[in-house]
Amino acid sequence: MNINLPRLGGHLACLGAYLIFGFNIVFSKDIALSGVLSPMQVYTLRAVGACLIFWAVSLFRPREKVSGKDMLLIFLAAMVGLFLPQLSFLKAITVTTSIDVSILGSTTPIMTMFVAAIFLKEPITLKKAGGVLMSFLGVMLLIFNSVHVDSGADTTSPAGVLLMIVNGLTFALYLGIFRPLIARYSVITFMKWAFLFSVLVSLPFELGSLCRLDYANIEPSLYWQVGYVILFATFFAYLFIPIGQKHLRPTIVSMYSYVQPIVAVIVSIYTGIDNLSWQKVVAAVLVFAGVAVVNRSRAAGQPKPEKAAV
Repeated sequence: MNINLPRLGGHLACLGAYLIFGFNIVFSKDIALSGVLSPMQVYTLRAVGACLIFWAVSLFRPREKVSGKDMLLIFLAAMVGLFLPQLSFLKAITVTTSIDVSILGSTTPIMTMFVAAIFLKEPITLKKAGGVLMSFLGVMLLIFNSVHVDSGADTTSPAGVLLMIVNGLTFALYLGIFRPLIARYSVITFMKWAFLFSVLVSLPFELGSLCRLDYANIEPSLYWQVGYVILFATFFAYLFIPIGQKHLRPTIVSMYSYVQPIVAVIVSIYTGIDNLSWQKVVAAVLVFAGVAVVNRSRAAGQPKPEKAAV
């Protein structure tokens, strides 16, 4: 059996990124609902922290020149793939119930499938659509058969729904449109510039408020949570996702987002909040089976398989 190591690496990178994002949802909700940091402040801290780490790592790598045209495209990618999705999510979780966040977030792979079809001419085959639907049904089964801890808003506002749609659509556009750009550069080079642009957009507006925070009275647990969000959910996760984008189609990358509710359920079971049931096992099987089906579907430029002669 021949193993495509680059594709395997892409799958492992996406799995790792969305495992990290699964825990990030819990920590981001705690940070947002603490009232200590605003969504924009959290985003700014993420951008500054990740920017410093990516630039530090780049000092130990060969210098890579970026053209002026591509620099503009990286700026647009930073806005579409970093600024808008992260900020809309951080704001949405304060005005949206936990279950609605999960449901609305699960539409991202569907959006990505259509975006990839429009911009990358990725065919929407019956196999691909069936795989996406299979994973989506698995996530819905998981969501509606799990205990939902009161960790969000009491009710979902129309603004919360709109923000989650913005979150899913912008990230779908990022996965679908900027894959060729990401393929031209190393992950470190692409991300160091993307996060620098993110800092330039957010820091001027939040520097004053961040300087006025009473850091001495902030709970130590909040520091640990912010540290996780910066180091793991920003630096490592956004290091892994472009690796996946280089070797996998956008729809497959986005479908790994379905790992996040699975992580949430596993944590709930481990802490005694929820319990394991056959519905949850079936749901997890459906999610990963759907990813496998989409992975085997036809890519752009790949001819249709010929029927065997009879």
